Amino acid sequence: MTVQDVVAPPAVAAVFVVATVRPGGEDAVRELLPDIAGIVRAVGFRVPEAQLNCVVGIGADLWDRLFGRPRPAGLHPFQRLEGAAHTAVSTPGDLLFHLRSRRMDLCFELAAQLTNRLAGHADVVDEVHGFRYFDERDLLGFVDGTENPAGAAATAAVTIGAEEPAYAGGSYVVVQKYLHDLDAWNKLPVEAQEVVIGRHKLSDIEIPDADKAPNSHVAVNTIVETDGTQRQIVRDNMPFGAVGTREFGTYFIGYAATPDVIERMLHRMFVGEPAGNHDRILDFSTAATGSLYFVPAAEFLDDPPAAVISRSRSD
Repeated sequence: MTVQDVVAPPAVAAVFVVATVRPGGEDAVRELLPDIAGIVRAVGFRVPEAQLNCVVGIGADLWDRLFGRPRPAGLHPFQRLEGAAHTAVSTPGDLLFHLRSRRMDLCFELAAQLTNRLAGHADVVDEVHGFRYFDERDLLGFVDGTENPAGAAATAAVTIGAEEPAYAGGSYVVVQKYLHDLDAWNKLPVEAQEVVIGRHKLSDIEIPDADKAPNSHVAVNTIVETDGTQRQIVRDNMPFGAVGTREFGTYFIGYAATPDVIERMLHRMFVGEPAGNHDRILDFSTAATGSLYFVPAAEFLDDPPAAVISRSRSD
């Protein structure tokens, strides 16, 4: 099975589109899925060196309406997490389109073509245009994605294998839109910002474990099993913003072969392990959205299973 373009070089531009499908719109989605690869080729052919690609994710509710049960083992609605100080919200989403390129115009055109096909059948509930910021930094000023695995390790981290043979070659993805309070953040001296993140700002070198705050972003998001194995995901986060409305943020997108590793990271961030040890970055970044999707193998999209006879919404 061929994995969708989950593992791709860092993009210069990205568009993230989350849509909900109206009752009765399932057939329009089924007709679109096999055509997506051709639409990507048609748009990308204009500037091949721009490396346009698209990843499609399907949410739990839409999966039931399109294909029935059983779902992929890890596919379920995103679970709201409420800690003592911060909340990871769960928001609607049936379809995710993750579009990446070295040019924003190609991402924009592809987003338009895909949503035009769903006009009258689905509603875009979130759309974020991300951009590369200097040397892969977020708007907090720190390099983002340093610990991503590469090569074969990245493919292994995101790809379902023999553990779920019916969906081999697939993946799972979680997305969240974080909004930053840059005014509060920029009042912190650089040394204090480095304590929050767990890295040095200029060099991007990780602070040694002995000196790292236990509630730093790096410490909270590093998960090591009892046998010493570090759990890995592939992040492709992008900054976004609008200076006029003072909206500044990071669009988090994490791919994994099973969603439980991302869910564990989020539990550590928002609730804490132990409880109360929340990720210090959340004191400056608020999660405004949250949803989870299954990313089928490319062959699945090219030839989706037969439609279920009776469609109904389910939990």
